[in-house]
Amino acid sequence: MSRRKDRERFSRMKEQNPDYTGFRGADTVVAAPPPPPVLESVVCSVCQRRRNVPVETLPADRAEYVCLRCQEG
Repeated sequence: MSRRKDRERFSRMKEQNPDYTGFRGADTVVAAPPPPPVLESVVCSVCQRRRNVPVETLPADRAEYVCLRCQEG
């Protein structure tokens, strides 16, 4: 596209949405993805398999942990 067409397109987009700042530019802010959950390796008390589990979902006593597969069946 030519520079003139780019400016016309930008002005059309700006008319439709006054907050539109353009697709490119130095002012473009890209939101960082959320950090991955912290995982801890725990042994299931039913099937004795080691599972990587988010720390916030673990019970206070790690020996009582039951994995999702054992909870379903």
